[in-house]
Amino acid sequence: MKFSVRLNNDLPVADYLRLARAAEAGGFDQFWVSDDLFLRSAPVILTAIAGVTTRIEIGTCIVNPYTLNPAEMAMMAATLDEASGGRFNLGLGAGAAQFLKWIGLEQVRPLSAVSETANAIRQLLSGERAALEGRFLRWTNEAYLRFAPRRCVPIYLGAMSPNMLKAIGEWADGGLPLLFPPEHFANVLSYVQEGAQSVGRSMDEIDLAACVWCSISTDRDAAIDALKEKIAYYGHALSPLIWAQLGLAADDFAPLEQAMMVEQNVEKAKSLVTEPMLAIGIVGTPRDLIRRLERLVGMGVKHLSLGPPLGPDPLASIEAVGREVIPYFRAR
Repeated sequence: MKFSVRLNNDLPVADYLRLARAAEAGGFDQFWVSDDLFLRSAPVILTAIAGVTTRIEIGTCIVNPYTLNPAEMAMMAATLDEASGGRFNLGLGAGAAQFLKWIGLEQVRPLSAVSETANAIRQLLSGERAALEGRFLRWTNEAYLRFAPRRCVPIYLGAMSPNMLKAIGEWADGGLPLLFPPEHFANVLSYVQEGAQSVGRSMDEIDLAACVWCSISTDRDAAIDALKEKIAYYGHALSPLIWAQLGLAADDFAPLEQAMMVEQNVEKAKSLVTEPMLAIGIVGTPRDLIRRLERLVGMGVKHLSLGPPLGPDPLASIEAVGREVIPYFRAR
């Protein structure tokens, strides 16, 4: 069983160093940091983490081809892989249309944009020229890296929509599908399997992470409060597939978006989070987390990925998972 932890890029850099060291000591296999707009830079954070860890894999969760050119992604991936001694994974996706609109960008042809980006990056990291004439990328024969990468780094596809989930099965090395609620894995798996079958791939070739949100604490109210803040910030940017799974729609999240993004009133936004919205994640003690994760393992999950907020004290949460949750599943 593989374990990873995912964090937003909203903390001071020094915090990530402590969290990454704790994750490595606790037996986590991967440490992912998001690269959401107007927060801290994930590549900078991951470079710092590479210098204070030795075993744990690190990755972007996720970068997109609208705000970062694929050529720069390849440069970053090769450099971070070099800095970490071959421990870097590139988390790639189409980004969130609701966030891209902040800077006047439209999410044009997301499936083509992501697949062409992945293909170009693989060519560059394999030491090839990436002359392309696609729907999204149009590069000349001068598109190639002027240094030798260590390897062609694994590409993990972040996905929420059916077509993007199918793409995980078609060509990605790994998948980072958001499971809101966690039991959404059953639906996600069928799309990924469909994509894999369409090109004759085995699911054993794909590191499919079951990406859940959890908020862990012995103080349940504090755990719920931490989860509410994440829901208030990200809920409006989720996919219709996830809203439907929760029995909700875009309109349900509009007041939260107004309070959080426009009015910048965090407490008001949290007060608008409803009980159905809280089903997005897992709240409680490590034992509560184990009970919910057991359902996923029963569905065939081989990679459990725990994401923000983790709890009111992320460091304590990571240590608790390393102490209680990871040993429980690895002893089975």
